[in-house]
Amino acid sequence: MIKLRVPSVQHLARHWYDSPKKIEDEFVKMAMNPPFFNYNALNDIARDSLLFKVPEDQIIKGIKEKEKRKRVQKILLEVVPLLHGHFSSVQPDFVNDIAPSFYPIGRDLRIPFKSVFIYGVGGQIYLPWLIFWKYNPLDDRQLSLFVTLAREILRQDPELEDAKFEILDFSAVNPKEGRQLRIVDTADIHTFNSKETAEMLAIFVEGFERAEARLKEVDIPNKRKETEVVVDISQYQLWDK
Repeated sequence: MIKLRVPSVQHLARHWYDSPKKIEDEFVKMAMNPPFFNYNALNDIARDSLLFKVPEDQIIKGIKEKEKRKRVQKILLEVVPLLHGHFSSVQPDFVNDIAPSFYPIGRDLRIPFKSVFIYGVGGQIYLPWLIFWKYNPLDDRQLSLFVTLAREILRQDPELEDAKFEILDFSAVNPKEGRQLRIVDTADIHTFNSKETAEMLAIFVEGFERAEARLKEVDIPNKRKETEVVVDISQYQLWDK
């Protein structure tokens, strides 16, 4: 049996389609072929660039020393200049971590939402949301669903309700071009009303639960049992602080 993880708000939006069968197939595919790394180290880099002003060359050196997989190293290094360039130029009054929030979308199904941090400048609180996927960013409906759910969650916290909620998208426009940083003010994004949101979530829950049921009947191949390792690169100490 393969256990399916409850997705984050961002991943829910990324894998929302108007067909429960399509959602089911996407989650089964992901469970059978999980990603070989995650982007957690870049969240740490963003925070340290903002709070500690760690030099870019020191960050690059740390990645090259601690991350030996060349493919992963390349992915991280192509984001660093954009990420460091943005956050190192900000002079925050404060930088705070925030606790994760959970949004119920169905019976015993609560999806997590957690930004890497919040910071303040001149009395304005900023809540950045970092998206590091290189290709296939959220389409219009998926983006609207993500912002709708995120804003609903933020309204539950009086301290964050008036925060400037920005999406920092580090994707490439097409495979022939490099990554670019696009900052999206979510106040400009269309959101769904409660009826539309409920209908979309119902479709998602049906697809997700169908994927769970289907994966209960799947055996993990012996080769994967022996070799599969999901590495959490957030555990790396990339530089001295």
